[in-house]
Amino acid sequence: MRNTETAFPYNLTLYIVGGIVVLIGVILFKPFTIVNAGERGVVMRFGKVQDRILDEGIHPIMPIITSVKTLTVRVQKTDLNADAASKDLQKITAELAINWNIDPMKANQVYQQVGDEEQIVNGILNPAVSEVMKAATAKKTALEIITKRTELKAEIDESLRKRLEPYGVLVKDVSLVSFGFSPEFSKAIESKQIAEQEAKQAQYLALKATQEAQAEINRAKGQAEAQRLQRMTLTPELLQQQAIQKWNGQFPTVMAGEGTLPFINMTVPNSTASKK
Repeated sequence: MRNTETAFPYNLTLYIVGGIVVLIGVILFKPFTIVNAGERGVVMRFGKVQDRILDEGIHPIMPIITSVKTLTVRVQKTDLNADAASKDLQKITAELAINWNIDPMKANQVYQQVGDEEQIVNGILNPAVSEVMKAATAKKTALEIITKRTELKAEIDESLRKRLEPYGVLVKDVSLVSFGFSPEFSKAIESKQIAEQEAKQAQYLALKATQEAQAEINRAKGQAEAQRLQRMTLTPELLQQQAIQKWNGQFPTVMAGEGTLPFINMTVPNSTASKK
């Protein structure tokens, strides 16, 4: 009994020590890897990129021999500035926002040829945006770049997509955030806009004056026509009747040139006839 009791603590100690050793080995050598959501794992054996690409989840690997580099395949937004020149040699500074992501099916190829996300931006995305921007703006004048912005954006979008696709980088959308021109050109554009506004204002005032003059002519014609019609309807009898209706019963106090009162032709009823 004493030997059994002695062996039991000894075996327990061995189990504990063995478990600790295994745990330390697992922590140090990591016989598995975890690929998070929105990522892909690039498998490398002795530093050489393999054809196998790990999806999201936990995957067993061979410690020391195999290593895994995770790359995000989510859509990312990168803001870049590019300098270019227009067809009429105006200097342009543009700010662009690029939405892009790594092709999940080519994550190993991207890492092998280009590198991680930072190397993609610095190595191929930035130079490609600069070159595509210069090629697109060289086809248009500065004024066309301003007025045909949608067309320019579509051309840059398509050109950049074709340029980066062979590298395993997918361009989702390109946004032209802003354009900047030289101070001299910006001032010229501003002066032109002011002149156009002043010309439109002058045109509006001239049109308004013409309309008002025509309205005065129409009113004068209307008044003249009304007076003509009124003269046609006025007869001596009507004028005499209007004068009688407006008479207040008093004779004028102003004498005529020969001292006679003005005469009003009135028919007075015969008093004798009335008495009869």
